[in-house]
Amino acid sequence: MSERESTAHPLGQAADRPDISYCVVNTAGRDLLAACLAAIERHHPPQLTREVLVLDNASRDGSVELVRERFPWVRLLALSQRQGKAANDTLLLRTARGRYCLLLNEDSQLLPGAVEALVAALEADPGAAAAGARLLAPDGTPQDCAWRLPDVIWALAALVGLQRLAVESRGERVREVGWCQSSALLVRREAAAQVGYLDDRFFVYSDETDFQKRLRDAGWRILFVPQARCVHHDQLSSDPHAMRRRIVEFHRGRELYMRKHHGPVTRLIWRWAWTWFYTVRLVVSLLRPGDDPRRWRVHAWQQLVGGRGEGLREAAAHYNQSGAIAAG
Repeated sequence: MSERESTAHPLGQAADRPDISYCVVNTAGRDLLAACLAAIERHHPPQLTREVLVLDNASRDGSVELVRERFPWVRLLALSQRQGKAANDTLLLRTARGRYCLLLNEDSQLLPGAVEALVAALEADPGAAAAGARLLAPDGTPQDCAWRLPDVIWALAALVGLQRLAVESRGERVREVGWCQSSALLVRREAAAQVGYLDDRFFVYSDETDFQKRLRDAGWRILFVPQARCVHHDQLSSDPHAMRRRIVEFHRGRELYMRKHHGPVTRLIWRWAWTWFYTVRLVVSLLRPGDDPRRWRVHAWQQLVGGRGEGLREAAAHYNQSGAIAAG
């Protein structure tokens, strides 16, 4: 029996810690947070022991008051300063006591059977560190939520318009994948501790890719579990300034990931292949009614320069500063 297998305990029999810790990050999503917590309450498997943690990311929309008044059974971590998703998830993982930690965003709503399916997948595979749910749009349409790890093959596929070959959230069987979106990701806590949790140099975007890459490098597997379903709400703003900040942060995270895990040749191929892809999308958008050329123009430039300018990290810093001024 391997060391990983020998450390396993039967579910529901570990008196010193719960089977599962629900770890929810909320950033000014009061109504969505309420729906997320209500779904946890409705669909938690009664045979599993649990705790529920909410990290409120310095919201000013009444989220903290909501949790205290309507969900008193939740362990609340209320931040006074806004920080990045990687830092928030790490704080939750360090604070949680469960053997498994289910990372959730406030805009994620678990559906019946999701938790059972995710736990069953990790119980059946002691060498798996994380299991991702199938994410659905509010209308039930499946969202892409698992991919191969970024590499030359993915870059070359994008160069010829076949980038969707990297999507691995397909089929109806549990399968090993490169990485899963962390909007609904069950993590084996001992594996997360082994690799040092998430890297907070990633503010948001590519943080979960880097985390799962390091888990794989340490010998663990990542699973996609299609039977575990979770509604994921799209909170993307139509504000052009918010769009630009989000795109800057997206490419900043990608650039950090590529520098951390790949050499100069791979990085060069990746940069130019994706710059070409976004440039083609820009040209197409000029001819396609309803498409937004501004979005693809920003993507192309930010891919070329590696995410420069004001992103979500700077927006959070401004937010924190405005709160300090108001408090003063």
